[in-house]
Amino acid sequence: MTTSDLPIVRLRPKANARAIRHGFPWVFANELVTDRRTQGLAPGALAVLEDADRHPMGVVTVNTGSKIICRMLDRDPTAKIDEAWFADRLTRALDMRSRLFTDPFYRLVHAEADGMPGVVIDRFGDCAVIQPNAAWADVMIEPLSAALASVTGVTTIVKNGTGRARSLEGLTEETVTLRGAVDGPIPVPMNGATYMADILGGQKTGLFFDQRPNHAFAARLSQGARVLDVFSHVGGFSLAALAAGAAEGLAVDGSAPALALAEQGAQAMGVSDKFATRKGDAFDVMAALAEEGQQFDVVVCDPPAFAPSKPSLEAGLRAYERVARMAAPLVAEGGYLALCSCSHAADLSKFRTASARGIGRAGRTAQIIQTGFAGPDHPLLPQLAESGYLKSLFFRLDP
Repeated sequence: MTTSDLPIVRLRPKANARAIRHGFPWVFANELVTDRRTQGLAPGALAVLEDADRHPMGVVTVNTGSKIICRMLDRDPTAKIDEAWFADRLTRALDMRSRLFTDPFYRLVHAEADGMPGVVIDRFGDCAVIQPNAAWADVMIEPLSAALASVTGVTTIVKNGTGRARSLEGLTEETVTLRGAVDGPIPVPMNGATYMADILGGQKTGLFFDQRPNHAFAARLSQGARVLDVFSHVGGFSLAALAAGAAEGLAVDGSAPALALAEQGAQAMGVSDKFATRKGDAFDVMAALAEEGQQFDVVVCDPPAFAPSKPSLEAGLRAYERVARMAAPLVAEGGYLALCSCSHAADLSKFRTASARGIGRAGRTAQIIQTGFAGPDHPLLPQLAESGYLKSLFFRLDP
Protein backbone atom coordinates (compact mmCIF):
# COMPACT_ATOMS: atom_id res chain seq x y z
CA MET A 1 0.00 0.00 0.00
CA THR A 2 1.43 3.40 -0.95
CA THR A 3 0.60 6.72 0.63
CA SER A 4 -1.53 7.62 -2.41
CA ASP A 5 -3.79 4.71 -1.42
CA LEU A 6 -4.24 5.93 2.14
CA PRO A 7 -7.05 8.24 3.17
CA ILE A 8 -6.22 11.46 4.99
CA VAL A 9 -7.47 12.37 8.45
CA ARG A 10 -6.95 15.81 9.89
CA LEU A 11 -6.51 17.36 13.32
CA ARG A 12 -8.86 20.05 14.51
CA PRO A 13 -7.28 23.52 14.83
CA LYS A 14 -7.31 23.34 18.64
CA ALA A 15 -5.72 19.88 18.80
CA ASN A 16 -2.30 19.63 20.44
CA ALA A 17 -0.29 18.97 17.29
CA ARG A 18 2.93 19.93 19.06
CA ALA A 19 2.55 17.09 21.59
CA ILE A 20 2.07 14.61 18.77
CA ARG A 21 5.10 15.96 16.90
CA HIS A 22 7.10 15.60 20.11
CA GLY A 23 6.23 11.94 20.51
CA PHE A 24 2.78 11.62 22.05
CA PRO A 25 1.33 8.61 20.20
CA TRP A 26 -2.44 9.14 20.48
CA VAL A 27 -5.12 11.38 19.00
CA PHE A 28 -8.32 11.57 21.02
CA ALA A 29 -11.76 11.62 19.42
CA ASN A 30 -12.36 15.30 20.19
CA GLU A 31 -9.10 16.28 18.45
CA LEU A 32 -9.88 14.88 15.01
CA VAL A 33 -12.12 16.14 12.25
CA THR A 34 -14.70 13.36 12.00
CA ASP A 35 -16.52 14.07 8.75
CA ARG A 36 -18.53 11.44 6.92
CA ARG A 37 -15.45 10.12 5.11
CA THR A 38 -13.55 9.61 8.34
CA GLN A 39 -16.58 8.04 10.01
CA GLY A 40 -16.73 5.59 7.14
CA LEU A 41 -13.27 4.16 7.81
CA ALA A 42 -13.30 0.60 9.08
CA PRO A 43 -11.89 0.04 12.59
CA GLY A 44 -8.13 -0.43 12.27
CA ALA A 45 -7.85 1.30 8.90
CA LEU A 46 -4.60 3.07 8.03
CA ALA A 47 -4.50 6.75 7.16
CA VAL A 48 -2.12 9.69 6.86
CA LEU A 49 -2.56 12.17 9.70
CA GLU A 50 -2.31 15.85 8.85
CA ASP A 51 -2.29 18.84 11.16
CA ALA A 52 -4.87 21.58 10.80
CA ASP A 53 -2.65 23.29 8.20
CA ARG A 54 -2.57 20.12 6.09
CA HIS A 55 1.05 19.24 6.89
CA PRO A 56 1.55 15.42 6.99
CA MET A 57 2.50 14.06 10.42
CA GLY A 58 2.73 10.34 9.78
CA VAL A 59 0.82 7.11 9.25
CA VAL A 60 -1.82 6.35 11.84
CA THR A 61 -4.40 3.69 12.49
CA VAL A 62 -7.98 4.89 12.91
CA ASN A 63 -10.83 3.56 15.02
CA THR A 64 -13.77 5.96 15.18
CA GLY A 65 -15.43 3.74 17.79
CA SER A 66 -12.63 4.33 20.30
CA LYS A 67 -11.85 7.34 22.48
CA ILE A 68 -8.31 6.96 21.14
CA ILE A 69 -9.35 7.60 17.56
CA CYS A 70 -5.83 7.52 16.07
CA ARG A 71 -2.62 5.78 17.10
CA MET A 72 0.66 6.79 15.51
CA LEU A 73 2.35 3.92 13.69
CA ASP A 74 5.12 5.69 11.80
CA ARG A 75 6.12 9.34 11.67
CA ASP A 76 7.16 8.91 8.07
CA PRO A 77 3.98 9.65 6.07
CA THR A 78 5.33 7.52 3.21
CA ALA A 79 5.83 4.43 5.39
CA LYS A 80 4.39 1.15 4.16
CA ILE A 81 2.88 -0.88 6.99
CA ASP A 82 3.47 -4.49 5.95
CA GLU A 83 5.35 -7.60 7.05
CA ALA A 84 8.71 -5.92 6.48
CA TRP A 85 7.64 -3.00 8.67
CA PHE A 86 6.68 -5.42 11.46
CA ALA A 87 9.97 -7.27 11.04
CA ASP A 88 11.91 -4.04 11.49
CA ARG A 89 10.06 -3.20 14.71
CA LEU A 90 10.42 -6.75 16.03
CA THR A 91 14.13 -6.90 15.21
CA ARG A 92 14.78 -3.78 17.25
CA ALA A 93 12.71 -5.13 20.14
CA LEU A 94 14.48 -8.50 20.03
CA ASP A 95 17.93 -6.93 19.99
CA MET A 96 17.33 -5.22 23.33
CA ARG A 97 15.78 -8.27 25.02
CA SER A 98 18.59 -10.51 23.79
CA ARG A 99 21.08 -8.22 25.51
CA LEU A 100 19.09 -8.25 28.75
CA PHE A 101 18.15 -11.91 29.14
CA THR A 102 20.04 -15.15 28.67
CA ASP A 103 16.89 -17.23 28.19
CA PRO A 104 14.12 -16.33 25.71
CA PHE A 105 11.42 -15.66 28.29
CA TYR A 106 10.36 -12.02 28.39
CA ARG A 107 8.01 -9.37 27.08
CA LEU A 108 9.14 -8.90 23.49
CA VAL A 109 6.84 -6.01 22.56
CA HIS A 110 5.45 -3.50 25.04
CA ALA A 111 2.95 -1.64 22.90
CA GLU A 112 3.61 2.06 22.23
CA ALA A 113 7.03 1.97 23.88
CA ASP A 114 8.20 -0.51 21.21
CA GLY A 115 6.54 1.35 18.37
CA MET A 116 3.57 -1.00 18.04
CA PRO A 117 0.64 0.74 19.75
CA GLY A 118 -1.84 -1.50 21.49
CA VAL A 119 0.22 -4.65 20.84
CA VAL A 120 1.71 -6.83 23.57
CA ILE A 121 3.84 -9.87 22.77
CA ASP A 122 5.21 -12.16 25.46
CA ARG A 123 7.75 -14.82 24.57
CA PHE A 124 7.92 -18.25 26.20
CA GLY A 125 10.86 -19.95 24.51
CA ASP A 126 9.61 -21.34 21.20
CA CYS A 127 6.11 -19.98 21.86
CA ALA A 128 4.85 -16.42 21.69
CA VAL A 129 1.54 -14.88 22.74
CA ILE A 130 0.21 -11.82 20.92
CA GLN A 131 -2.33 -9.58 22.61
CA PRO A 132 -3.80 -7.36 19.87
CA ASN A 133 -5.46 -4.76 22.06
CA ALA A 134 -6.11 -2.30 19.22
CA ALA A 135 -8.23 -2.84 16.13
CA TRP A 136 -5.39 -2.36 13.66
CA ALA A 137 -3.44 -5.27 15.15
CA ASP A 138 -6.48 -7.51 14.73
CA VAL A 139 -6.72 -6.47 11.08
CA MET A 140 -3.00 -7.07 10.47
CA ILE A 141 -2.53 -10.17 12.61
CA GLU A 142 -1.31 -12.27 9.67
CA PRO A 143 1.67 -10.10 8.60
CA LEU A 144 2.43 -9.51 12.27
CA SER A 145 2.54 -13.22 13.10
CA ALA A 146 4.54 -14.00 9.94
CA ALA A 147 7.14 -11.40 10.87
CA LEU A 148 7.21 -12.66 14.46
CA ALA A 149 7.97 -16.21 13.33
CA SER A 150 10.61 -15.00 10.87
CA VAL A 151 12.46 -12.69 13.26
CA THR A 152 12.39 -14.79 16.43
CA GLY A 153 12.15 -18.35 15.13
CA VAL A 154 9.21 -19.18 17.41
CA THR A 155 7.20 -22.13 16.14
CA THR A 156 3.99 -21.60 18.11
CA ILE A 157 2.03 -18.34 18.13
CA VAL A 158 -1.14 -17.75 20.15
CA LYS A 159 -3.48 -14.82 19.72
CA ASN A 160 -4.92 -13.88 23.11
CA GLY A 161 -7.77 -11.54 22.26
CA THR A 162 -9.19 -11.01 25.74
CA GLY A 163 -9.30 -8.18 28.24
CA ARG A 164 -10.73 -4.77 29.02
CA ALA A 165 -8.62 -2.95 26.42
CA ARG A 166 -10.25 -4.85 23.57
CA SER A 167 -13.73 -3.99 24.74
CA LEU A 168 -12.78 -0.30 24.69
CA GLU A 169 -11.80 -0.79 21.04
CA GLY A 170 -15.10 -2.51 20.22
CA LEU A 171 -13.37 -5.85 19.64
CA THR A 172 -14.70 -9.30 20.47
CA GLU A 173 -12.86 -11.74 22.70
CA GLU A 174 -11.17 -14.84 21.31
CA THR A 175 -8.09 -16.94 21.98
CA VAL A 176 -6.77 -18.95 19.03
CA THR A 177 -3.57 -20.72 18.07
CA LEU A 178 -2.27 -19.11 14.90
CA ARG A 179 0.77 -21.37 14.36
CA GLY A 180 1.99 -24.61 15.86
CA ALA A 181 0.32 -26.30 18.82
CA VAL A 182 0.15 -25.92 22.59
CA ASP A 183 0.30 -29.17 24.55
CA GLY A 184 -0.06 -27.77 28.06
CA PRO A 185 1.46 -25.32 30.53
CA ILE A 186 4.96 -24.10 29.63
CA PRO A 187 7.75 -24.19 32.25
CA VAL A 188 9.34 -20.75 32.55
CA PRO A 189 12.68 -20.28 34.37
CA MET A 190 12.92 -16.93 36.16
CA ASN A 191 14.92 -15.80 39.19
CA GLY A 192 15.92 -19.39 39.88
CA ALA A 193 12.30 -20.49 40.13
CA THR A 194 10.15 -22.46 37.71
CA TYR A 195 6.74 -21.07 36.80
CA MET A 196 4.06 -22.86 34.83
CA ALA A 197 2.44 -20.59 32.24
CA ASP A 198 -0.96 -21.51 30.85
CA ILE A 199 -0.80 -19.48 27.64
CA LEU A 200 -4.23 -20.61 26.44
CA GLY A 201 -6.37 -20.36 29.56
CA GLY A 202 -4.43 -18.35 32.12
CA GLN A 203 -4.64 -14.68 33.07
CA LYS A 204 -3.34 -12.25 30.44
CA THR A 205 -0.66 -14.10 28.45
CA GLY A 206 -0.19 -16.74 31.16
CA LEU A 207 2.56 -15.14 33.25
CA PHE A 208 3.48 -11.68 34.54
CA PHE A 209 7.02 -10.94 33.39
CA ASP A 210 6.76 -7.35 34.64
CA GLN A 211 7.32 -8.33 38.28
CA ARG A 212 10.65 -10.09 37.61
CA PRO A 213 12.89 -7.50 39.37
CA ASN A 214 10.45 -7.19 42.28
CA HIS A 215 10.33 -10.97 42.68
CA ALA A 216 14.13 -10.87 42.85
CA PHE A 217 14.22 -8.13 45.49
CA ALA A 218 11.63 -9.90 47.65
CA ALA A 219 13.65 -13.10 47.31
CA ARG A 220 16.71 -11.32 48.74
CA LEU A 221 14.70 -10.61 51.88
CA SER A 222 13.43 -14.17 52.16
CA GLN A 223 16.38 -16.40 53.04
CA GLY A 224 15.21 -18.59 55.91
CA ALA A 225 11.92 -16.71 56.09
CA ARG A 226 8.25 -17.60 56.28
CA VAL A 227 6.71 -15.97 53.21
CA LEU A 228 3.06 -15.10 52.54
CA ASP A 229 2.21 -14.41 48.89
CA VAL A 230 -1.29 -12.87 48.60
CA PHE A 231 -2.95 -12.56 45.18
CA SER A 232 -0.23 -15.00 44.17
CA HIS A 233 -1.44 -16.06 40.69
CA VAL A 234 0.97 -18.92 39.81
CA GLY A 235 3.22 -18.30 42.81
CA GLY A 236 5.22 -15.35 41.51
CA PHE A 237 6.75 -14.10 44.77
CA SER A 238 6.56 -17.27 46.86
CA LEU A 239 8.34 -19.51 44.36
CA ALA A 240 11.09 -16.93 43.84
CA ALA A 241 11.49 -16.75 47.62
CA LEU A 242 11.74 -20.53 47.92
CA ALA A 243 14.33 -20.58 45.14
CA ALA A 244 16.37 -18.12 47.22
CA GLY A 245 16.17 -20.25 50.38
CA ALA A 246 12.94 -19.31 52.12
CA ALA A 247 11.92 -21.71 54.89
CA GLU A 248 8.34 -21.92 53.67
CA GLY A 249 5.93 -20.20 51.32
CA LEU A 250 2.14 -19.85 51.42
CA ALA A 251 0.37 -18.75 48.22
CA VAL A 252 -3.13 -17.27 48.45
CA ASP A 253 -5.35 -16.75 45.42
CA GLY A 254 -8.99 -16.98 44.43
CA SER A 255 -8.23 -19.09 41.36
CA ALA A 256 -7.91 -22.84 41.83
CA PRO A 257 -6.29 -23.29 38.36
CA ALA A 258 -3.66 -20.66 39.18
CA LEU A 259 -2.83 -22.33 42.48
CA ALA A 260 -2.63 -25.72 40.76
CA LEU A 261 -0.03 -24.24 38.39
CA ALA A 262 1.84 -22.83 41.39
CA GLU A 263 1.93 -26.30 42.93
CA GLN A 264 3.25 -27.72 39.65
CA GLY A 265 5.98 -25.10 39.68
CA ALA A 266 6.94 -25.96 43.25
CA GLN A 267 7.08 -29.62 42.33
CA ALA A 268 9.30 -28.91 39.32
CA MET A 269 11.63 -26.97 41.64
CA GLY A 270 11.69 -29.71 44.24
CA VAL A 271 10.28 -27.48 47.01
CA SER A 272 6.79 -28.92 47.40
CA ASP A 273 7.52 -29.80 51.02
CA LYS A 274 8.00 -26.09 51.80
CA PHE A 275 5.11 -24.79 49.74
CA ALA A 276 1.40 -24.58 50.51
CA THR A 277 -1.61 -22.91 48.92
CA ARG A 278 -4.83 -21.48 50.27
CA LYS A 279 -7.74 -20.75 47.96
CA GLY A 280 -10.16 -17.98 48.79
CA ASP A 281 -10.91 -14.28 48.71
CA ALA A 282 -7.67 -12.54 49.66
CA PHE A 283 -9.30 -10.27 52.24
CA ASP A 284 -11.11 -13.19 53.86
CA VAL A 285 -7.95 -15.26 54.01
CA MET A 286 -5.92 -12.41 55.52
CA ALA A 287 -8.62 -11.94 58.15
CA ALA A 288 -8.58 -15.67 58.92
CA LEU A 289 -4.78 -15.75 59.20
CA ALA A 290 -4.90 -12.83 61.64
CA GLU A 291 -7.52 -14.64 63.75
CA GLU A 292 -5.24 -17.68 63.78
CA GLY A 293 -2.44 -15.48 65.12
CA GLN A 294 -0.17 -16.24 62.21
CA GLN A 295 2.71 -13.97 61.27
CA PHE A 296 5.27 -14.11 58.50
CA ASP A 297 8.73 -12.66 57.96
CA VAL A 298 7.82 -11.45 54.47
CA VAL A 299 4.31 -10.62 53.25
CA VAL A 300 3.64 -9.67 49.63
CA CYS A 301 0.33 -8.41 48.22
CA ASP A 302 0.10 -8.12 44.43
CA PRO A 303 -3.60 -7.48 43.72
CA PRO A 304 -5.29 -6.89 40.36
CA ALA A 305 -5.81 -3.31 39.21
CA PHE A 306 -8.19 -1.75 41.71
CA ALA A 307 -8.07 1.58 39.84
CA PRO A 308 -7.87 0.80 36.11
CA SER A 309 -9.38 4.17 35.17
CA LYS A 310 -9.90 7.64 36.66
CA PRO A 311 -13.55 7.02 37.64
CA SER A 312 -12.43 4.08 39.79
CA LEU A 313 -9.50 5.91 41.42
CA GLU A 314 -11.01 6.78 44.81
CA ALA A 315 -12.52 3.33 45.33
CA GLY A 316 -9.26 1.79 44.19
CA LEU A 317 -7.18 3.79 46.65
CA ARG A 318 -9.49 2.72 49.47
CA ALA A 319 -8.96 -0.89 48.40
CA TYR A 320 -5.16 -0.46 48.43
CA GLU A 321 -5.40 1.08 51.89
CA ARG A 322 -7.48 -1.89 53.04
CA VAL A 323 -4.90 -4.33 51.67
CA ALA A 324 -2.14 -2.59 53.63
CA ARG A 325 -4.25 -2.40 56.80
CA MET A 326 -5.03 -6.12 56.71
CA ALA A 327 -1.56 -7.26 55.64
CA ALA A 328 0.47 -5.26 58.16
CA PRO A 329 -0.62 -7.25 61.26
CA LEU A 330 0.53 -10.42 59.51
CA VAL A 331 4.13 -9.17 59.37
CA ALA A 332 6.37 -10.28 62.22
CA GLU A 333 8.36 -7.68 64.14
CA GLY A 334 11.17 -6.42 61.95
CA GLY A 335 9.69 -8.19 58.95
CA TYR A 336 8.94 -6.93 55.48
CA LEU A 337 5.78 -5.98 53.62
CA ALA A 338 5.67 -5.58 49.84
CA LEU A 339 2.64 -3.87 48.30
CA CYS A 340 2.07 -3.68 44.56
CA SER A 341 -0.22 -1.80 42.20
CA CYS A 342 -0.73 -2.26 38.48
CA SER A 343 -3.34 0.51 38.25
CA HIS A 344 -2.79 3.13 35.56
CA ALA A 345 -4.91 5.70 37.36
CA ALA A 346 -3.16 5.44 40.74
CA ASP A 347 0.21 7.13 40.40
CA LEU A 348 3.10 6.34 42.71
CA SER A 349 2.40 9.19 45.12
CA LYS A 350 -1.26 8.28 45.59
CA PHE A 351 -0.48 4.59 45.95
CA ARG A 352 2.27 5.28 48.48
CA THR A 353 -0.05 7.51 50.52
CA ALA A 354 -2.81 4.89 50.54
CA SER A 355 -0.36 2.15 51.55
CA ALA A 356 1.19 4.21 54.35
CA ARG A 357 -2.25 5.14 55.66
CA GLY A 358 -3.26 1.49 55.79
CA ILE A 359 -0.10 0.50 57.64
CA GLY A 360 -0.67 3.31 60.13
CA ARG A 361 -4.28 2.32 60.66
CA ALA A 362 -3.02 -1.17 61.53
CA GLY A 363 -0.97 0.36 64.33
CA ARG A 364 2.38 -0.28 62.68
CA THR A 365 5.19 2.07 61.70
CA ALA A 366 7.37 1.43 58.70
CA GLN A 367 10.22 2.60 56.54
CA ILE A 368 10.31 2.28 52.75
CA ILE A 369 13.44 0.42 51.72
CA GLN A 370 12.76 -0.05 48.01
CA THR A 371 10.48 1.27 45.29
CA GLY A 372 10.19 -1.06 42.33
CA PHE A 373 8.80 -0.88 38.84
CA ALA A 374 8.41 -3.18 35.85
CA GLY A 375 11.51 -4.78 34.37
CA PRO A 376 13.43 -3.41 31.37
CA ASP A 377 11.51 -5.64 28.97
CA HIS A 378 8.58 -3.30 29.78
CA PRO A 379 10.11 -0.02 28.58
CA LEU A 380 8.37 3.31 29.12
CA LEU A 381 7.46 5.80 26.45
CA PRO A 382 8.39 9.10 28.13
CA GLN A 383 5.51 10.96 26.50
CA LEU A 384 2.94 8.39 27.69
CA ALA A 385 2.57 8.15 31.45
CA GLU A 386 0.21 5.16 31.08
CA SER A 387 3.12 2.95 29.99
CA GLY A 388 4.53 3.12 33.54
CA TYR A 389 1.72 1.34 35.34
CA LEU A 390 3.47 -1.00 37.82
CA LYS A 391 4.60 0.17 41.26
CA SER A 392 5.95 -1.91 44.14
CA LEU A 393 6.71 -0.59 47.62
CA PHE A 394 8.84 -2.57 50.06
CA PHE A 395 8.47 -1.66 53.74
CA ARG A 396 10.34 -2.80 56.82
CA LEU A 397 7.86 -2.82 59.68
CA ASP A 398 8.72 -1.84 63.24
CA PRO A 399 6.81 -3.39 66.15
